[in-house]
Amino acid sequence: QVQLVESGGGLVQAGGSLRLSCAASGRTFSNYAMGWFRQAPGKEREFVAAISRSGGRTYATDSVKGRFSISRDGAKNTVVLQMNSLKPEDTAVYYCAASLRFGVLRAQGEYDYWGQGTQVTVSS
Repeated sequence: QVQLVESGGGLVQAGGSLRLSCAASGRTFSNYAMGWFRQAPGKEREFVAAISRSGGRTYATDSVKGRFSISRDGAKNTVVLQMNSLKPEDTAVYYCAASLRFGVLRAQGEYDYWGQGTQVTVSS
């Protein structure tokens, strides 16, 4: 089992940046494909970005492409979501997730472990 703890959320003005981190502990980090999801008030949780076990492949949903990037650091057992040019519609609780499957995974059901989430609020 792996434990995931997100950090880095907060309040930022539109156009600003935030860097979310997810620290993984408990098992070999390189055994997990990682992803970020978000849930806005009154909406279902949705996929944001994902990265493969090796870090060699990434994917982001269309609404954040060109603004958000995902990366991982094997030495620190962390996955990072760098968020630039933030918009009010990016306001949500952001969740980190880990999967024992291979590839770049976009479906929530493909993930085995979840963090508790971190709040991101973008003011206009």
